[in-house]
Amino acid sequence: MNTKQLNTFKVAAETLNFTKTAHILSFAQSSVTAQIKALEEELEKPLFERLGKRLILTEAGKEFKTYAEKMIKLDEEAKLAISGNQVSFETLIIGAQESQCTYRLPTILKEFKAQYPNVKLIFKPAHSDEAARAQLMNGQLDVAFIMDVSKPEEALTIKPLIQEEIVLVTASDHTLVAQPEVTLKDIENETLLLTENGCSYRNLLEHACHEENVYPMDQFEFSSIEAIKQCVIAGLGIAALPTMVVEQDIKSGKLKALKWTPNIPPIFTHIAWHKDKWMSPSLKDFIELTEKSFYS
Repeated sequence: MNTKQLNTFKVAAETLNFTKTAHILSFAQSSVTAQIKALEEELEKPLFERLGKRLILTEAGKEFKTYAEKMIKLDEEAKLAISGNQVSFETLIIGAQESQCTYRLPTILKEFKAQYPNVKLIFKPAHSDEAARAQLMNGQLDVAFIMDVSKPEEALTIKPLIQEEIVLVTASDHTLVAQPEVTLKDIENETLLLTENGCSYRNLLEHACHEENVYPMDQFEFSSIEAIKQCVIAGLGIAALPTMVVEQDIKSGKLKALKWTPNIPPIFTHIAWHKDKWMSPSLKDFIELTEKSFYS
């Protein structure tokens, strides 16, 4: 197998469409089919199967996708290391929660792209620390932002960046705003707007509620923190979100921070990467720039 075949398989595994793959890679569809067939013959396993009009990955295809991504990445790293060219074309894959992408990373990325205009950045959603750790371990991510470090991982290098409080927010006209002190029991009958299952913010709130024997029944779940914030502003419920997400809306009066006494600890954002990861100049500088930006 060669890098061309591996890249073709990777794109096909992402699109699940040979015609679209051929268009993306500027190949004839027959070339895509031939490359996939050659891989399947070498591996002695089918990588795709057709179910009606749908193309899906087989179990062997799902497993091979992880290795294909590693081999493609290793090929890029080898070329970059040997060339010694800091402006070579490179791809960095970063795992980050939506809140980081929206509120922390734009200024970092602007400065980074000015220094490395040829480096392609791919952001993958990291809705849970567990998923981000797993992707760092198997080489699917170059670097990731994680919150929970209660389970140390010897194979990862993890550096703290910033500490923030979790804020309980409502619309400015909510009845709880006037209350001098709010407890978790006070929100039991309120509508809670939650992030996806496994998210650090949600885990902290649910753990605190469990400790206080508080079990809110009316809950909405969202995949987007920005959607949660807009729904809170519209008066649809209450949310527990990190300071960085809500501070500007609190200052403008769109949101109100409740005067609550939670047993929720502050959250700590960390940056992590595999200890065996080859540190290209651009990856080193991305990490250093991130640390500088968070500390400032």
